[in-house]
Amino acid sequence: MPSEQNMRWTLRGPSGGVDNLEYGPAPAAQVTAKLGANDVRVTMHAASLNYRDIAIAKGSLPATQPTPGTIPGSDGAGVVQSVGSNVTAFKVGDKVLPHMVHPANNDFLPRLDNISAGLGQALNGTLANKAVFPADSLVPMPSNMSFTEAATLGCSGLTAWNALFGLRGREVKAGDYVLLQGSGGVSIAALQFAHAAVATVVATTGKGGDVAARLTKLGAAHVLNYKKDPDWGTTARKLTPDGRGFDHIVDVGGGSATLGPSLQAIRTDGIISLVGVLDAGNISPENKVDMMAALWTVATVRGVLLGSKNMFRDMVAFCEKHDVKPALDDVTFSLADALSAYKRLEEQKHFSKVVIEIL
Repeated sequence: MPSEQNMRWTLRGPSGGVDNLEYGPAPAAQVTAKLGANDVRVTMHAASLNYRDIAIAKGSLPATQPTPGTIPGSDGAGVVQSVGSNVTAFKVGDKVLPHMVHPANNDFLPRLDNISAGLGQALNGTLANKAVFPADSLVPMPSNMSFTEAATLGCSGLTAWNALFGLRGREVKAGDYVLLQGSGGVSIAALQFAHAAVATVVATTGKGGDVAARLTKLGAAHVLNYKKDPDWGTTARKLTPDGRGFDHIVDVGGGSATLGPSLQAIRTDGIISLVGVLDAGNISPENKVDMMAALWTVATVRGVLLGSKNMFRDMVAFCEKHDVKPALDDVTFSLADALSAYKRLEEQKHFSKVVIEIL
């Protein structure tokens, strides 16, 4: 019988959806392989899922397609089991998080091609008992978090951080007004970061009262239902002092359903961070937003994909200083039951982050 300590998920091929995933033991040769001089072997304790992981399983992402046998998973947290001969930054027993891409420059901002060459797509990811990462891709895990909480930071957490703090000199601060959309991982992380920074947060949702109550509990001063109020961008603007508009907006849709109202709600010289493409499948010539609207609004519209490793470190320090603990979904899954976790995320039944415990 294979050891339960050497199990993993792999992709059978470059497409096929959630059923494209296969659970089984790691090959013996891989388990006993000598560690590279600059590598770190990590015993994984938790992982979290992103829509990117579903898109990879479906083969719907551009650029690099995973080869059969690739371990999926973009996010995770674990403990250093062993280190290569050249590694001095980490030692056995350290709790660590992997950065999804591995640039040598700590200030490097990933592009789409870098992300496509990252964990779970071109490189083996986090859905395994044991994983090997380059030492320069790791950061220390926040000391105030559990493994499941920390496992949410690498993608959605870092994206939210970059959106609010990544533009130097324009970081969110006390007294700012921040508008967030929905209850997914990026939006909830941004809500928690903005609230910790003593900003006033307005959140939107299309779901029922329980979600609105949870958003309020996490720090939202106002919650708007965009399904009940089609003019929610204008309504949200009225909630700011003298109707001036928002200093920061984190836009997760990308189409007219979100970006149009965002442009209505932003203040003069405010910042809209485009962090997602949830509306991508519904964008047509009729519902695209003319980017000249940003000129008429006199606002900054900024594309955000993850963040640099230095941003990752800054986010970890902020979470420790303010004791930020990421909100998690109500249901936690085991590694063996990761397919159910994928399906929960795909069906949008979750709140914030879907997490997987790896024992």
